[in-house]
Amino acid sequence: MAKSTRFFEIIQMLRSAKRPLLARDIAEQLEVSVRTIYRDIATLQAMQTPIYGEAGIGYEMRRGYDLPPLNFDIDEAEALSVGLSLIARTGDIGLWKAAERAARKLVEAAPGTRQLLTSSWGADAPANVDLALLREAIRDESKLTIEYQDEAGNASARVVWPLVMIYYVDAAMLVSWCELRKAIRHFRVDRMCSCTVHTERFVGQGAELISEWERSQKAQMVFSR
Repeated sequence: MAKSTRFFEIIQMLRSAKRPLLARDIAEQLEVSVRTIYRDIATLQAMQTPIYGEAGIGYEMRRGYDLPPLNFDIDEAEALSVGLSLIARTGDIGLWKAAERAARKLVEAAPGTRQLLTSSWGADAPANVDLALLREAIRDESKLTIEYQDEAGNASARVVWPLVMIYYVDAAMLVSWCELRKAIRHFRVDRMCSCTVHTERFVGQGAELISEWERSQKAQMVFSR
């Protein structure tokens, strides 16, 4: 998490808290060390942010302290609120935590979005793979080495080029170029027994492969009225 994002989250947490917050509580929420929170709060205080308190006692924010609002109209804010809630269905814990942070920012811009709720039922988090690692590999165009088990229980080791993540109701799917099959393949993440980042990357080659996959998906679509 970037330092500026962490500053924003600390301010949001303190603004919404009903009692002083200990540094360890903030650190646990943001998944950083207590020492980092002490430094961040000291920096915010030096920037004239009205945070009061001290180590061991807790910190609180002066009531009425405002941040610049986000520029969403109400329909946009409500659409985002529902979308953020639905992220809980993906089984992607990293995305879910990011959605929680984004939702706190959104409530500041449109408080009425708290009245829009969705069911969190959906896919379970995969047991053997961190979905955040897959998303990072897609962004960085890094190859992955996976141990995969197909529907029949046959195991194989593969090097894949991760291209797209698809979140279905019951599972997440990784669309990849498979070096073993020399073709684009879909891999259910819950059937991956292991996944590690490969030493090689495929920088600059992902866009064309994604376009190829999109064309193949459009060709398979059936439209009806």
